[in-house]
Amino acid sequence: VRTLPTPRQGDLFICLFQVVHAHKPHFMALHCQEFGGKNYEASMSHVDKFVKELLSSDAMKDYNRARVYLDENYKSQEHFTALGSFYFLHESLKNIYQFDFKAKKYKKVTGKEIYSDTLESTPMLEKEKFPQDYFPECKWSRKGFIRTRWCITDCAFDLVNIHLFHDASNLIAWETSPSVYSGIRHKALGYVLDRIIDQRFEKVSYFVFGDFNFRLDAKAVVETLCAKATMQTIRAADTNEVVKLIFRESDNDRKVMLQLEKKLFDYFNQDVFRDNNGTALLEFDRELSVFKDRLYELDISFPPSYPYSEDSSQGKQYMNTRCPAWCDRILMSHSAKELILKSENDEKIVIYDHIGPNVCMGDHKPVFLSFRIAAGAGKPIANVHKCCVVQ
Repeated sequence: VRTLPTPRQGDLFICLFQVVHAHKPHFMALHCQEFGGKNYEASMSHVDKFVKELLSSDAMKDYNRARVYLDENYKSQEHFTALGSFYFLHESLKNIYQFDFKAKKYKKVTGKEIYSDTLESTPMLEKEKFPQDYFPECKWSRKGFIRTRWCITDCAFDLVNIHLFHDASNLIAWETSPSVYSGIRHKALGYVLDRIIDQRFEKVSYFVFGDFNFRLDAKAVVETLCAKATMQTIRAADTNEVVKLIFRESDNDRKVMLQLEKKLFDYFNQDVFRDNNGTALLEFDRELSVFKDRLYELDISFPPSYPYSEDSSQGKQYMNTRCPAWCDRILMSHSAKELILKSENDEKIVIYDHIGPNVCMGDHKPVFLSFRIAAGAGKPIANVHKCCVVQ
């Protein structure tokens, strides 16, 4: 979830509460990126209101315990990630524990607590910002991750809120396959996974969800979408640098199919990204394949989650800034896959979908994963509790 300007926070709440009402989760995790928005210096003051409204809302009245972790300290260039992690526990759940990474032991969760500003001193989580040399193009990147660990009905797992690096230029992303940016994301995600399973703590199942900024293989997509087009290259007069590519149909009056600039991806027919949830383009979603031995994802059956128009009247429209892609994902370890897919009874239902398909909620559509998990993590005699992980 991206935090939004105040007028659209109401739409976000409505859509989120609809999911809560439909699935009635007993444990809910909400991971936010870019908390405070792009202009966080001016907008961070709205965050407290957002949190208070969420915690006090009628839809959340049955969640009598909560933990909120907000990285609001934007003046700390060394540590600021703009991540926000919310965890809600239904009153029916008993004996829920959260891991203290400093004391290396679990502590029972009671009441509602909010942590903000300096999360570095909070022992109930691990937080890191990626080193500056991971993405030198950006003077002040906010990319990083927050990790928490939970034990529910004797089942222990990590929840990792992650935000990986974006594509700085469509032109550079188009040059190579895979792109240089996918390589940077690969390095950062590998670093996070190594931290999760290192020797400091016991290994448990884990879920990693947030904005991975995964993009389609730009070169392959353009070559497919413009297979019968001719390309015109436009260069800057002073530097001879390529500043624009124009792809025109060979016939049909040389109709422009695609215009590509650093921050422009203007394709003439957006329906290809929406029809059948964009399934035809999933073959170009290749970044996760590098991690197939370490990460699992349920089949995607929703359209690309980015970049949606920020015009409140255009909830289904994509912006022409980037090639639409499935940036927002919920991934898991293979042991977590077994945890949620192992058949304990006929009631086990797993749903992986997006939120608010027709509602403008900013440039990203949130995605969610809903599943049931057996008490005792698969022990022979198990009472089933509903769990829902929502990003």
